[in-house]
Amino acid sequence: MTRTASLPMYNLPEMRPVNAQFWEALHGLLVGAGLGGAPETLHFDRLPVPERIGPEVLFSQVCGYPLETPCYDAPGCDGPSHCGLFVVPAGSKMQELRDLRGSTFLLNHRHSNSGMNLPRRALADIADGHPFFARVIETGSHPGNLDRIARAEAAATAVDNVTYAFWCHYRPEAARHVRVLARTPPSPAIPFVTSNATPAATVEVLRTALRELAHNPGYVKARRGLLMTDIVDVPASAYRGLLDYEREAAQLGYPALA
Repeated sequence: MTRTASLPMYNLPEMRPVNAQFWEALHGLLVGAGLGGAPETLHFDRLPVPERIGPEVLFSQVCGYPLETPCYDAPGCDGPSHCGLFVVPAGSKMQELRDLRGSTFLLNHRHSNSGMNLPRRALADIADGHPFFARVIETGSHPGNLDRIARAEAAATAVDNVTYAFWCHYRPEAARHVRVLARTPPSPAIPFVTSNATPAATVEVLRTALRELAHNPGYVKARRGLLMTDIVDVPASAYRGLLDYEREAAQLGYPALA
């Protein structure tokens, strides 16, 4: 079986060099630790919200079996946590979340935490148990949704704050045409993951390499390119709080973002 590595969560085409730089550093540490079979290059076509994480996945960044969790230098992050941002066109008359009622909302994926789960919990408090939007369009892409909001093709979208920071950095002209309306509740940031079929010894090699990459001054450039300030251990139990958001929204009569 050929193992794979990918960084699909923050993977604008403009970011391929910094993602490749991060993997080159991590790959060197894995090889140096004697780990065989680590792919030399990243897969750049992996979906950010896959249906499953197969046994071939050595390293990726999606919701799954957590290895370690990165900390980012982006507005809205607090240590290994992040949040979702409701983003609207810069010229929008919307001033608060309630103003979005009856509008068109762009959703990246029904299984997305920052695109669906977190905004659902934020909206549940004001939806009064009824559908909130006139229309929800599932598109498959956070950056694509931001591009569309910049063109005023919909009233709003929700993206995670790290995606928003990268998008604003790499597409500053488009970023002039959007603004943040509100934040969602926080959640643990998106972890680095491996398949649950990965042997325990390999998991430990991966964790050790990630910690070395996080703290060795020689890798500061690889970290800085992805806005990482640290990579830390966050217990899997912390991610169960996301299920609490789901239950709370359902109890408030808003079980689906609609």
